Amino acid sequence: MHHRKRIIVGLSGGVDSSVAAWLLKQQGHEVVGVFMKNWEDDDTDEYCSSRQDFIDAASVADVIGIDLEAVNFAEEYRECVFSHFLKEYEAGRTPNPDVLCNSEIKFRAFLDYAVKLGADTLATGHYARVAHTASGKILLKKAFDSNKDQSYFLHQLTQSQLRPALFPLGEINKTEVRAIARREGIPTWEKKDSTGICFIGERPFRDFLSRYLPCTPGAIMTPDGDVIGEHQGLAYYTLGQRQGLGIGGVRNADDAPWFVAEKRIADNTLVVVQGHTHPLLYRDEVRAENMHWIGGAPPTPDKTYYAKLRYRMPDAACRIVFQENHPQTVIVRFAAPQWTPTPGQYLVLYDDNICLGGGVIV
Repeated sequence: MHHRKRIIVGLSGGVDSSVAAWLLKQQGHEVVGVFMKNWEDDDTDEYCSSRQDFIDAASVADVIGIDLEAVNFAEEYRECVFSHFLKEYEAGRTPNPDVLCNSEIKFRAFLDYAVKLGADTLATGHYARVAHTASGKILLKKAFDSNKDQSYFLHQLTQSQLRPALFPLGEINKTEVRAIARREGIPTWEKKDSTGICFIGERPFRDFLSRYLPCTPGAIMTPDGDVIGEHQGLAYYTLGQRQGLGIGGVRNADDAPWFVAEKRIADNTLVVVQGHTHPLLYRDEVRAENMHWIGGAPPTPDKTYYAKLRYRMPDAACRIVFQENHPQTVIVRFAAPQWTPTPGQYLVLYDDNICLGGGVIV
């Protein structure tokens, strides 16, 4: 049996955190579940599932036989995550609030709370692994289940945030997680995984954003300068977007679908191109700023690394070029052109299965 620890588990009401808590209890640890409420602006049952999630978390805690507490981080979330989210959209970029939620809420506000509760360790249902080196450094590694690996979302964590972190699902497959939940009678075993941005839920994205940002319609244009439609506001579109452009049949154009290739803030223009393989949708290199290195120092530049420009993409082989006088900025040159790198999203770098860190695409 492991050394018995007091472990605080973030119980979200989903199957992953449920099984993470069950595994730790099985190992003989003292486990306390904590449900985090991070959003309350319009907490109605229609779109926001937090009430149902709390009920699910409570029934899971009951079945496993652990205590459950609820804590409200809505104020911290609004200040650290949501205000940044709006600023980025206003500037025409496409942010990823899940990354900030991990570094600012789950592994900062929640970690501080767990320490106050006397925790030795903080556990979550993320699919990732941590490893301790002989020199005392903590490595963030990809999960065993490459299909579910979530190290991308954790790449902004620091050594002090990773030191007390535990990811019990790092070594097992998602199918096994559901099988354990079913076998043990854990009530969330069939629950659908949540997708999209937590505070938006299942509602139409444009409806949500329009409550916070003004709509400023403008021209939809081809690279040749032909105006072929009107957009509702640049904030509502992202590079590579195909659906919801509202472009009907265009004279002298073939039937290939249209994609967003550029958002021109200066003249409020949305540039669209036809066909998934249009050259304007591809880039050989990407610049990223505010680089955060998990190990504390940048890696050596003279070797091949792998990058992800978005969560659901295969690793792309690349070389890192460091900018003189700008240690937080890198240019990443790819072995093969990459489809629609999107400003505001994160470029995350890997050395084999070790996550090195990342920064914001500009």
